[in-house]
Amino acid sequence: MKIAILIEGKTEKSFIPILREFLQPRLVGRMPRLDPLPYDGRIPTGDKLKRVVTNLLNASNNSADAVIALTDVYTGTNPPAFKDATDAKLKMRKWVGNETRFYPHAAQYDFEAWLLPYWPDITRLAGHNEAPPGHNPEQVNHNNPPAHRISNLFRCGSGRKCYVKGRDAARILRGKDLSVAANACPELKSFMNTILSICNGNLLA
Repeated sequence: MKIAILIEGKTEKSFIPILREFLQPRLVGRMPRLDPLPYDGRIPTGDKLKRVVTNLLNASNNSADAVIALTDVYTGTNPPAFKDATDAKLKMRKWVGNETRFYPHAAQYDFEAWLLPYWPDITRLAGHNEAPPGHNPEQVNHNNPPAHRISNLFRCGSGRKCYVKGRDAARILRGKDLSVAANACPELKSFMNTILSICNGNLLA
């Protein structure tokens, strides 16, 4: 089985190998091929998203069995493109239409929210002892989204002075149990459960 995953950039791409490691023991004999398609920014919207999904599902060679779109709620646009993760998923579903093999998902407010449960590791790498930004990672909002907070932490810390998304996200997540983040982040759990459901695996409780 092949699952194409539309993602926005380097941070999400660095997440895919960690995700594979988490899923493999849960999908023994059923592990799909996860095929990330990064867009180096915002994933397609509107009719373009529909065309991309349709082409992936109906390619003459090596077509996908399912397509997942993973967007950030915080896209940097003004006004914001989406109110929240629910709004993002509803809009993507409307754009693509009645295609049962398409699964829209959103990181609220950006992918780095899913790194926040590992705050001790973030502060260690940054060389800073700042307290975590609240108890609910997915409620860190548009005014100061998680990616900005982590970047500021690195800039002010005694470690590396620059947060490099692909490099540092992988360092934060390496060797971690993703169920810790899934239990703190409902949107991440929903995304992971979609893959498990497609492959007839046991869902995360």
